[in-house]
Amino acid sequence: MFGLVSEPTFRLIPVDFLSDDQVSRYGRFDAVPTPGELEQFFRLDARARELAAAKRRDATRLGWAVQWGTVRMLGTFLLDDPAGVPVSTVAFVAEQLGLEPQVLAEYGSRPKTAYEHSWEIREEYGYREFSAAEQEVRALLAARVWALVEGPRAHCSIGRWCGWWRTACCCPGSRR
Repeated sequence: MFGLVSEPTFRLIPVDFLSDDQVSRYGRFDAVPTPGELEQFFRLDARARELAAAKRRDATRLGWAVQWGTVRMLGTFLLDDPAGVPVSTVAFVAEQLGLEPQVLAEYGSRPKTAYEHSWEIREEYGYREFSAAEQEVRALLAARVWALVEGPRAHCSIGRWCGWWRTACCCPGSRR
């Protein structure tokens, strides 16, 4: 459900198939995004500019826009540390909004703001929690595995599905 002002519930997702390194990188920037990645994930479209501009303070405008790009790149929101984004990424977004990157430091002054922004972004862009898309993901993966020459024993890399995954729901993502 979106728009509820309550503490979110989290569903644990199995991570047994991931390496320790992959688990430690989940939901974080493990490297500074390349110029191509900045363009792909953090270049604000007209709708994102409009939604960011509707915010009252510079910090919330920039914070909203950074959250928008972060979920597109990582597949998750940075709710516990919304400012945990590389400086060059913040500068890239701030320049598009005509803001100073330093204003992002004020974004966490009201912790609930990041959650409210995540709810708004989900609603506006149709992102879903993993639990809402899990059956669809399972069906897609099963169909793809059976369609491969090797059948169900084929090795499926999670990285292969990241593009679809990011556009279909808000759930674990990996750039690698």
